[in-house]
Amino acid sequence: MKATPSPSQTARGLARGVDSSQGFDFEALKRLIHGKLVDKLDLTKLGALDQQTLRREIRLVVEHLCDTENPLLNRSERERLIEEVLDETFGFGPLEMLLKEEGVADIMINGPKNVFIEKQGRIIKSNVTFRDNQHLMQILDRIVSKVGRRIDETSPMCDARLPDGSRVNAIIPPLALDGPSLTIRRFGSNPLTLEDLLKFGAFTPEMVMLLEGSMKARLNIIVSGGTGSGKTTLLNTLSSFIPADQRVLTIEDAAELQLQQPHVLRLETRPPNIEGKGQVTATDLVKNALRMRPDRIIIGECRGPEALDMLQAMNTGHEGSLTTIHANTPRDAVSRLETMISMGGIELPIRALRQQFASAVNLIIQANRLQGGPRKVTHITEVVGMEGDTVIMQDIFLFVKDGIDENGKAFGHFEATGVRPSFMARLEQSGIRLPANLFAARPLGR
Repeated sequence: MKATPSPSQTARGLARGVDSSQGFDFEALKRLIHGKLVDKLDLTKLGALDQQTLRREIRLVVEHLCDTENPLLNRSERERLIEEVLDETFGFGPLEMLLKEEGVADIMINGPKNVFIEKQGRIIKSNVTFRDNQHLMQILDRIVSKVGRRIDETSPMCDARLPDGSRVNAIIPPLALDGPSLTIRRFGSNPLTLEDLLKFGAFTPEMVMLLEGSMKARLNIIVSGGTGSGKTTLLNTLSSFIPADQRVLTIEDAAELQLQQPHVLRLETRPPNIEGKGQVTATDLVKNALRMRPDRIIIGECRGPEALDMLQAMNTGHEGSLTTIHANTPRDAVSRLETMISMGGIELPIRALRQQFASAVNLIIQANRLQGGPRKVTHITEVVGMEGDTVIMQDIFLFVKDGIDENGKAFGHFEATGVRPSFMARLEQSGIRLPANLFAARPLGR
């Protein structure tokens, strides 16, 4: 009778030749070494080591296991095997490769074998895969558990975040028919700065002068835009103009804002537990925030009835507050807010709602993602007030689309409309002096 080979013999057999055409099974080898690593770890001693020391110590163990199980691996494959085993142990498995890759804006996982990424405005399929649904679920559980969330059949949808601030949305079977699905919006550990956005042509220096003055004079601002238009990046950039001596409260569903001020208190909503209890909504947090002596309140995104609480906060002394909203134009942003407040069961006459909006909000900054991927601030619009039942707004700066280039990317130019904002007196009272010709009607950046 033929003897059954041991796991190490199997691994060595798989490793011989190290050529995929001859049947080298890298994944089987990785699983074997990862399993042996788990068996060797003394969990009682690991807790006493910091992350850097722990990774270094475990790397030595993995290197020894590689040399023991597959001595014929060449240097590059040995290094790849070690890194991937460490990623499975400490990080998010195959995801780590994409998270380390430069230029990846979005990661879209449609089941274990279909992983897509967005780079330079284009969506392409990645060669990264997961073993199966169970492997993908293990990584997903690791992500959501780190931020105190859960995802299972009773709660099959979840918002979470990665340690670098990237936003994660997940949905699993039975709602997702082809296996667990993840959508990751990358922000990176180093958020884009004002200089980066100017270099990319998201706006012009003239527009920045107005935005900086508006923030320092404590105008209330809404950043409006569609999915992937850069609202959160813009909010982070605007927050850099907040003076360091002010107390700022942020309220988010999944914390992703990266404010640089020393006095920031971050609040995060909480979903209900498995019994359906313990939920804390953005509305609850806004009401509580008003008792915490904030100078400014920043809501990461208004999605529901908390919009009314935000407007009331803006109207009752918390000037200089910020929020984002999903809308395609500044005018649409007003309609969206009305709809969200109405959906919360709050019955207010439309005129009263619009008066709240017009008296609370000073500026709407519209961000859009154009064809081919470029992200631009397409409108900086002042909310002037009410006339009858209509909110009166006027555009101060605009982006005008000129056409599509040979690479399929939209291009255009910025222009000043010639409108001088009615809040200029407020800026001047705050000691902010803008150039006299800043708002003169002309193309910008040419």
